[in-house]
Amino acid sequence: MEYTIKNKHLEIKVDSFGAELKSLKKLQNDIEYLWQGDAKFWNRTSPVLFPIVGKLLDDEYFYKNKSYKMSQHGFARDKEFVLVEQGENYLKFLLQSDLDSLKVYPFVYQLFISYEIKENEVKISYQVVNKSDEKMYFSIGAHPAFNWPLEKETEDKNDYYFEFENLDEDKNLKAFPLLNNGISSEKIDIELDKKRFNISKDSFKKDALIFKNESINSVKLKNYKNDKFIEVCFNGFSYLGLWSKPSGAPFVCIEPWYGIADFINHNKNIEEKEGINILEKNAVFSSFYKIKI
Repeated sequence: MEYTIKNKHLEIKVDSFGAELKSLKKLQNDIEYLWQGDAKFWNRTSPVLFPIVGKLLDDEYFYKNKSYKMSQHGFARDKEFVLVEQGENYLKFLLQSDLDSLKVYPFVYQLFISYEIKENEVKISYQVVNKSDEKMYFSIGAHPAFNWPLEKETEDKNDYYFEFENLDEDKNLKAFPLLNNGISSEKIDIELDKKRFNISKDSFKKDALIFKNESINSVKLKNYKNDKFIEVCFNGFSYLGLWSKPSGAPFVCIEPWYGIADFINHNKNIEEKEGINILEKNAVFSSFYKIKI
């Protein structure tokens, strides 16, 4: 079921299936900022990644000497959430473990996802509760896709760039290359021009750009020729992914993550997985990010 909330600046739509953001419009100019999905390129809009981020080696992990299979980005994006709270500018959804999830993920959990709009921004919050009798191992992340260009008829994709405002002027970035069978630990240089990374379809010819987040807490998608922008703010997240289809798809993703795909030399033990989060019994993990337009 799809739910709509709005204020005088924004209107958003959220589907209870996957608790996925489906629309983000600025009412002043009636521009749709969120990619609307197209099977020709990618049919999702802003999936939630849980309980893993990225791909496991052979879609497999080990826990207590037992093998479990799980596909890329986990299963939450393909589950029906329950709306547990709704206000004029607020929605809160819940997904809980069940017999099916325990077959692939042997932990009892609650996952709350909420959306709140205030002025010209959307706040997306995560809350993970460990209801197991032991430690819980998990990752969680965001995958919002934005129209690129925002106005298809009048703008050129090559006029867009990412801006990393909080970096030093002379600082460049290093990204992990994503390979067919995992992530390589051999980083590649990403050159910036005054904290800007000019984007084109060639930017993603080798798939996503993945950064271990040591100093980035926001990324803006901007156009050299006008003042429109999208900013994703994600203070505290461990990793950042930037992605689009290398085929030249008309969207780009800015993805803050608490977790990462397997490295090519990983032993598949989830307890030793790079970037995995550990939650004690009855403990609660909370985090949020914001989208500003």
